[in-house]
Amino acid sequence: MLNNINLNLLRSLHVLLEECHVSRTAERLHITQSAVSRQLAQLRELCGDPLLVRQGNQLIPTPRALLLKEKLDDLLAEFDHLLDDKPFEPGDWKGELVLASSDYVAQYVLPDIASHFSSFAPQLDMAYRLWQPDFLDKLHETGIHIASSIYPEQPKGVSSVKIGEDSSVCLMKASHPLAKQDHISVEDLISYSHIKVNGGGDKDSYTDLALRELGYTRHVTFKVPFFSAAINRLVSSEHLMVVPEHIAVNLAKHWDLAHKALPLETPTHKYWLMWHPKYDTDPAHKWAREEILSVMQTSEYSIR
Repeated sequence: MLNNINLNLLRSLHVLLEECHVSRTAERLHITQSAVSRQLAQLRELCGDPLLVRQGNQLIPTPRALLLKEKLDDLLAEFDHLLDDKPFEPGDWKGELVLASSDYVAQYVLPDIASHFSSFAPQLDMAYRLWQPDFLDKLHETGIHIASSIYPEQPKGVSSVKIGEDSSVCLMKASHPLAKQDHISVEDLISYSHIKVNGGGDKDSYTDLALRELGYTRHVTFKVPFFSAAINRLVSSEHLMVVPEHIAVNLAKHWDLAHKALPLETPTHKYWLMWHPKYDTDPAHKWAREEILSVMQTSEYSIR
């Protein structure tokens, strides 16, 4: 097999296995879709394996393909640096940086990150994905370079640095009956239906656990992955939301909202910037994560 394969074909295989999509692979490689299809056919013949199997509108990697991708991750990273003895220059960086976090970060913090990178790494492309909790255990498979999310302690199996921490509060429209009170009780908290944002990290399960310990549950009447949809519903109803305090404070800059301290003790939220350990010593990745951390710790919309 190795006598009939070149580095370009290996790179094509790597991108195909990251994207599992012919047109997106073609875009990243700057070649035509038909060229990608021809390369995939050649790779299938060389590997003696279908590599990607169609299921509906998706291409699903075979077990052999997943094994090859793990090996290619390390092989191509080593090859990229084999002859590269020049110091890293952000202005010369060409490629795509894939980030992942919540839609809140995408709407309010990502613009600052993108603006910063366009100034210092103008040739770098950027892509963004909505973080899902199950990404943590398969970060090496996702194609995500840097992610941020909420975890009670430093996440295992990945490299990370803490961005900051805060606690949950109860968010409501400013004209809500509870907004007039100095404090709210547990009975107040469960007397109204709740909205839950289930995209990104876990923002409210601590509250549910604390309520269950007291023999209570809250009724979640509306679940949605996006803060924008959740807030639109919140301001037009008497529902409540349990969210991190910095999000409540910052959303109130744009919406007529109020928030109250929760009437029960919950652990603090800790926010982590995360990446796969294979990038620990990569100069470009090191520069990128340090810049992103700086922006996230100074943005008016981020955690302090």
